[in-house]
Amino acid sequence: MTKPQIWVAAFLGLFLILFILEKVTVRSDVQVKPSTGVAPQMGQSAQPSTAEDLISSIGCTSCHGADLNGTKMAPNIHGVKKYWSRDNLINYLRNPSSFMSSERFKNYRAKYQIMMPSFNNIDVKNLGKIADYLLQLQ
Repeated sequence: MTKPQIWVAAFLGLFLILFILEKVTVRSDVQVKPSTGVAPQMGQSAQPSTAEDLISSIGCTSCHGADLNGTKMAPNIHGVKKYWSRDNLINYLRNPSSFMSSERFKNYRAKYQIMMPSFNNIDVKNLGKIADYLLQLQ
């Protein structure tokens, strides 16, 4: 064998060893959640259990702030009870664009940088948990 053939054989052997090691060491507890398409981090349960966990996992805090008091990107969501019933809030979370014709949302659209995403891929039970939590915030 020539030197280039030895190097190619060594490379292929190393590749094969690494491939086998990767297959043997795959963690079975890290799976993609079907409801959101987001993989849980190591040490977390596969499904957030509280409304606070759900709010954090779907990204509400990235726009509305860690305390949900609003940022330059999105409004404060404390006190939403004066605007929403539970069912209307769930419907809004599933399809925010269907509510954009109201005057309040026209003002929000002019003031804030981004549009509210729809969460129609989240289980309605989880949206109910989120709605219940948001409606009790003062």
